[in-house]
Amino acid sequence: MSEQVQLQNSFQPTIKLHDFEGPLDLLLHLIKQSEMDIYDIEISQITSQYLEYLHQMQSHQLEVAGEYFVMAATLMNIKSQMLLPAPPIMEDEPEVAEVDPRQELVDQLLEYQRYKKAADHLKVKESLRQQEYTRPAMQVPDELVKTSVEPGISLGELQSAFASVLRRHQLASPIVETVSAEKVSVSHQMKEVFAIVRQGSARFDDLFVDLKTRDGLVTTFLAILELAKHQAILINQSGLFDPIILVEGPKSDEYEANQSGTN
Repeated sequence: MSEQVQLQNSFQPTIKLHDFEGPLDLLLHLIKQSEMDIYDIEISQITSQYLEYLHQMQSHQLEVAGEYFVMAATLMNIKSQMLLPAPPIMEDEPEVAEVDPRQELVDQLLEYQRYKKAADHLKVKESLRQQEYTRPAMQVPDELVKTSVEPGISLGELQSAFASVLRRHQLASPIVETVSAEKVSVSHQMKEVFAIVRQGSARFDDLFVDLKTRDGLVTTFLAILELAKHQAILINQSGLFDPIILVEGPKSDEYEANQSGTN
């Protein structure tokens, strides 16, 4: 409800017409505004404020949902029960604990308050999440997925090594950077990696040192896999935790000749 109306009363606090999610939300607002203890609601005062609120809504031709009138009837019923005198207790009758007519309403308000706090917490998390950007994971082409990369190291170990490279790159990345379109293709990186290995054995990690973007890292990794598939290079690791080394493969000359023929 966009219209804001203040009700001035000598014995009631100022009330404004707001958007409420239901009668329980309105009651919580009135209780908080009147600085009442939710466990000891002054039912007569709250009922008066609640009915006055509904009257103002109707006088300003605002639509009132039926559930608000149901709550009004509930409040008046509780008020009437509290005004009734307690029945006399006979001497021969067992003492029965008196039931507070407000208890069921208090339980509903406490439960609603818990859900409201949880909803507010989720809204905060949603707002924070909307400020983040997650890039979809890049899929390795099916033709490059093998059970092992021969010889000397499994594909899982090689993937773990590349995951370590990505983590180090993320830690080293500046907080603010300019993102530009990645123009380097897998075939171009294959030529670069092959040229490096041709000059002598190379460490796996060293091939990623000068790369600045995630696309560049992924493209280089795919190039290494493709070269290994063609046996233009071999990927070895002499022992656990030892560096991964790339050397010329048995078909390096054949690969180079094919590349020269396509140029």
